[in-house]
Amino acid sequence: MTDDYFSSRVVDCKVMVSRSHLTEMIQLVRLLDRLSRNPAYQACLAADLPEVARFDPHHDGVMMGYDFHLTPDGPRLIEVNTNAGGALLAWRCHDPTFMTDGGSRFDRRNRWQQRVVNTFACEMGAFLGQSPTWPQRLVILDDQPEQQFLFPEMVALVDIFRQLGVTAIVADPSQLVMDGRGVYHEGDRIDLIYNRHCDFYLAEPALQGLQSAYRARQICLTPNPHVYGLLADKRRMVLWSSPAQMSQLGLSATDLDRLARMIPTTRYLCDKDPQQLWADRRHWVLKPATGAGSRGVLLGQSLSRKRLVTLDPDTTLVQQMVLPSRTPCSPDDPDGMKSDLRLFAYRHQILGIAARLYRGQVTNLRQDGGFAPVQVTHQDV
Repeated sequence: MTDDYFSSRVVDCKVMVSRSHLTEMIQLVRLLDRLSRNPAYQACLAADLPEVARFDPHHDGVMMGYDFHLTPDGPRLIEVNTNAGGALLAWRCHDPTFMTDGGSRFDRRNRWQQRVVNTFACEMGAFLGQSPTWPQRLVILDDQPEQQFLFPEMVALVDIFRQLGVTAIVADPSQLVMDGRGVYHEGDRIDLIYNRHCDFYLAEPALQGLQSAYRARQICLTPNPHVYGLLADKRRMVLWSSPAQMSQLGLSATDLDRLARMIPTTRYLCDKDPQQLWADRRHWVLKPATGAGSRGVLLGQSLSRKRLVTLDPDTTLVQQMVLPSRTPCSPDDPDGMKSDLRLFAYRHQILGIAARLYRGQVTNLRQDGGFAPVQVTHQDV
């Protein structure tokens, strides 16, 4: 773990956000959290969710991320993530002393840091049906984690948990023994898994044992298939942007108006008229319904007819194009970098906000991009 990794992924400029726009984003995050607990909403989704996602473990998901683009008409939600990375990079944006000298120092006096790590104790407590409590042993799980772009962040989190007295490791599923009796590492029982794996419904053979342990309530898995199915599956955007369907769920007029304003119209490719879609393609973005991150995202303006006919109409989403705002970072670059905003949240609690700056078609922090601090202003920007 080196300071170079964190410092190289922090962009040296600030992204300006008006207080009114920040308030709108927070209100939408809290609306979606309430919606996920609405019995009518859950019943509406039941037929579309795999069985593992219908299972309710009675706890939630740490490190939820809500990604927004700022437009002249206000913020628009682009995506919800249950394994949102970058929280420690967001930390570093606002605190240049964090992650220096090759180590992660947990500051118990820092309210932001305390809130973030406490979410893991809240999850463990909810899983046990008691007040917040720390797990004895914790695993950060991902597929070949050493190959992941954010692996250094996982290692830093392990360092922080150890400072709190929690035995923690980063592991690939192959390093664990998992079945209906529990999850074990080198013979030691694991209490909590912080899931960074992108097989959100635990469908791959490597995660079948974890699914068995999860459904037998032998492991606190956070985030988990239930919260992913209710909030982060991209197909939920189809429902949220359908006023006729949402009006049947008992929401207030204010809530329905907020959804209509802030959720881009999203439909399945099979529900779009092919000729009309082709004519209006510059106004749409096409996404695989089950893709993670930006993989497989196609901008309509760059789409060819040959590529269009290869897409599965039942598993491809067509979403209204919402252009990202731009942030000037130097006098030599007046156009600036594309920007989006990520709100980190736990349940209805907002943990923090950071901006992601990038160039190119989609968000890519690997090349010429990174996280930047956000400055809240009293005027729209």
